[in-house]
Amino acid sequence: MDLIIGGAYQGKLEYAKTKYDLKESDIFTCSESEGIRFGVRCLDKAGEFALWCVRNGKDAVEFLQQHKEEWKDSIFICEDIFCGVVPLGADMRAWREMSGRMCSYLSSEAESVTRIFCGLPQVIK
Repeated sequence: MDLIIGGAYQGKLEYAKTKYDLKESDIFTCSESEGIRFGVRCLDKAGEFALWCVRNGKDAVEFLQQHKEEWKDSIFICEDIFCGVVPLGADMRAWREMSGRMCSYLSSEAESVTRIFCGLPQVIK
């Protein structure tokens, strides 16, 4: 599994498409309403899956641990929301925490972790 992180609009998906030769059919975009779907090469907007977990009373890390065989060869792309100003709303603070814990778990499981900043890759692991 490979993890790509970075701020909003930094070129994470474009980087993944080029590096891994991804087609649109290889990518599932996680959403607050739909959660996550395994069985694709790339899971974009993984942070939205963390929000889905918060709103549905699930723990993202436990969910991923239970389904590890289904995503172990995937590419996860997650927006960095774990730094900066702490949100005022309790659900947004819970989302930020869940997203951070999820990315910490994914980075420990990942073969590679790349941060994208201004379209430039920085290999962390």
